[in-house]
Amino acid sequence: MVPLVLDGFGVKSMAKGSALVRSLRQTAALNNDRVLVIIYLGGGNDGLNTVIPLEYYSTYSQLRSNIAIPESSVLRLAGNAGTGFHPVMTGMRSLYDEGKLAIINSVSYPNPDQSHFRSTDIWMTGVDASQYSTSGWAGRYLGDRYPGYPDGYPNEQMEDPLALQIGQITTPALLGPDQSLGVTIQDPNTFYQLIGEASTETEGPLPCCDAGELVSYIRQKQVLAVGYASEIKAAADAGRNLAVYPDASQKNELADQLKIVARLIHGGLKSKIYYVELGGFDTHSGQVGTTSTEGIHAQLLKKLSDAIYSFQNDLKLQGTEDKVLGMTFSDFGRRANSNASKGTDHGVGAPMFVFGTGIKRQLVGTNPDLVNGLLPPTPAPGVTSRDIKMQIDFRRVYSDVLNDWFGTAGSKTDQILFRNFKTTSLFSDTVQSIASGAWANPEIWSNGRVPAIRDFVRINSGHVVDVGQNVTARDVKVEVGGELKFLGDYTVNIVK
Repeated sequence: MVPLVLDGFGVKSMAKGSALVRSLRQTAALNNDRVLVIIYLGGGNDGLNTVIPLEYYSTYSQLRSNIAIPESSVLRLAGNAGTGFHPVMTGMRSLYDEGKLAIINSVSYPNPDQSHFRSTDIWMTGVDASQYSTSGWAGRYLGDRYPGYPDGYPNEQMEDPLALQIGQITTPALLGPDQSLGVTIQDPNTFYQLIGEASTETEGPLPCCDAGELVSYIRQKQVLAVGYASEIKAAADAGRNLAVYPDASQKNELADQLKIVARLIHGGLKSKIYYVELGGFDTHSGQVGTTSTEGIHAQLLKKLSDAIYSFQNDLKLQGTEDKVLGMTFSDFGRRANSNASKGTDHGVGAPMFVFGTGIKRQLVGTNPDLVNGLLPPTPAPGVTSRDIKMQIDFRRVYSDVLNDWFGTAGSKTDQILFRNFKTTSLFSDTVQSIASGAWANPEIWSNGRVPAIRDFVRINSGHVVDVGQNVTARDVKVEVGGELKFLGDYTVNIVK
């Protein structure tokens, strides 16, 4: 019996070719092949006009009467009568209906900062509001997984850039202890210059003669200065886009970026993280147009939805969608109430989206309670500004991505995020207790929702869950030190 350690699993097996070892090697290979695509929505997206809480529609329309989406225009979601999407989000609605998109409700962090710069820094570095870090959460993950980078790289373990960003300014999310662990391509034009193809956009005509030749030379030198240029070009040459993306006339800059990402993934680039962005979400005024279903915000959400749908379809046609996970985030949410300028001001909670075939559940948290759950709970006379309170700390999502998607050891994830964050069960069939309380209280459950009939349920050690009604689940497991406390003659029904 020879001890074997494989990606943190201690295994004893009679031979390397045993079924157990082969299975573990295949599992490890799958985790090692996984990719994360991060989409930053710059400016602070208005969550209430993105994901509309139909169960509170009357209050919703009162809070923002000058920008509310008509109930008849809201896109209904399969199996979710209480929630809908902005009418332009047809692509993302299709992904939700296919089981490939999850909504994480009311995401924020304690003591939220409503400065664009500071709040974005918190999201990108993964710290508390009172803390600062010179490294990003994704950069710390990459630095731990690929120690010593960039010295000794590329090598057999990683021959391509660890991460790739398309954007003007290097994101703090990819910062390691000493430098960024990602390669930055300024924009799609730069990418197409790098690989020697015509761009969908032009940078303007060059001046004639020597001046034009000089400008062309400088542009080429800038392109060749991109790190890992040859590896990126090789992947681009080998990859193809198989789906239809929005055409150039729609000026969908996010789709242009994701189109590049999909091509590089198809071409075999081994980068673990891609970072792209769509700006313009700071909609203090003019958020809607002549009608509430058009205007700046509608244009942005259409770009977001069309881009994600085309990208996911591309991955499907390529046969790569099972190894790619996408995630959106923004500076912060916006207030529950609109302002007099047909806009919304900086707020707290807002939805995140996670998309791909790897998710196990599509709803984390509940619709924001617009009747009894707004902040402040009892506003002073004359106070009209109301906020959506946090349900899910964004670092719980990061923790799940690191643990369950990339396969990072839990103790290592705790170091990367500076402490332990409870799971949201986004990648699990099992709903866990995260505190003691009543079964009917969504706040005691990992996914922020009362367990449903199809859920496996686990009561963790140290938690007492009060049962005050009959409950039904696929299975209920009580760990040693946990307790189901029945408050009457109630039963737990197990449905196989």
